[in-house]
Amino acid sequence: MNSHSSSENSEAYIALGANLGDREATLLEAIHRLNRHPEITILRCSSLYETDPVGYVDQPNFINMALALQTTLEPERLLTVMLQIELDLGRERHIHWGPRTVDLDLLWMEGRTLDTPRLTLPHPRMHERAFVLVPLAEIVPATETTGLYPYVQHALTSGGGKEGVRLWKECSWPSASGHSAN
Repeated sequence: MNSHSSSENSEAYIALGANLGDREATLLEAIHRLNRHPEITILRCSSLYETDPVGYVDQPNFINMALALQTTLEPERLLTVMLQIELDLGRERHIHWGPRTVDLDLLWMEGRTLDTPRLTLPHPRMHERAFVLVPLAEIVPATETTGLYPYVQHALTSGGGKEGVRLWKECSWPSASGHSAN
């Protein structure tokens, strides 16, 4: 049997960000929607960080965070679920790196490499984005076995830095012991 068959659980890491509307409420709603999916369970949630915009800088500050989740979905199917949640929460794509109600990026999935027109794994720019690395470093255990922990630690110490990333508040989403009741 393929070690990544759709019936087996994979651990995946997602970056979340928002800079329009009620940023925290939107991020928490995205987490709830992910966790309500029958093939996704949220494992860990980072703190929320207020971050300066990158790329297109004439926009409000972001709130960024990271999630660890367990899923039986294949990477591209997980991406489809994430993109649908973005749309359902009002995401519009007008300006590259521009303002957004919510952004969900699949960063890493069991150390798998993938390069398709829709998805590249690991995320090709996460090593240069402090707004991704800082929350991710908070939730990737040192015992993680697919190489993400040393990857994140190396990126943080070799230039990823922590510039423009400020702890905003702890995540108020409950620790996941399974799917939420609602």
